[in-house]
Amino acid sequence: MSGKSSALLALYQSLFEQVKTKFDEDNSLTAKSLFKSVTQGKAYLQLKSNADEEELALVEEFLKRDIAAFLSEQNADNLSLSPTVIGIENTLWQWLSEITDRSQVEWHELLQDFKHHGVYKSGEIINQGKLTCNKCAHQMQIDFPGVIPDCPKCDYDEFSREPLTP
Repeated sequence: MSGKSSALLALYQSLFEQVKTKFDEDNSLTAKSLFKSVTQGKAYLQLKSNADEEELALVEEFLKRDIAAFLSEQNADNLSLSPTVIGIENTLWQWLSEITDRSQVEWHELLQDFKHHGVYKSGEIINQGKLTCNKCAHQMQIDFPGVIPDCPKCDYDEFSREPLTP
């Protein structure tokens, strides 16, 4: 290896050490921003003055390639950037949100049951549940908030609500 080649190699290695140092300082940097910050440094200027245009272009290509490889190696262990992991996290948050919403409704309805002592009359508003007529045992499923009608079978006006189940 000639003296010029070994000098260029040493400068390239110092450039790549700068990449590692800058990434250690801020691991959110992209390949483009790392390349830009390194090519504005003192070692790059020294390399630029010692290399001809063709050598400099080759060094820049190697530097871009090695920065991309370095970043992919650094991020390989960081599973939080994985699309699969992101998808799983979003699904879990959605499930937790649905559970929370449903449990809030169930708590509200449980409090309503305590206030009514389990007996509801037609004309009252109920959120959801299965009502059983206290006279003929006819059952009505209520899925949306609404006014309780008279029993469609016997026109009686008192109902018991079955407890909500998960």
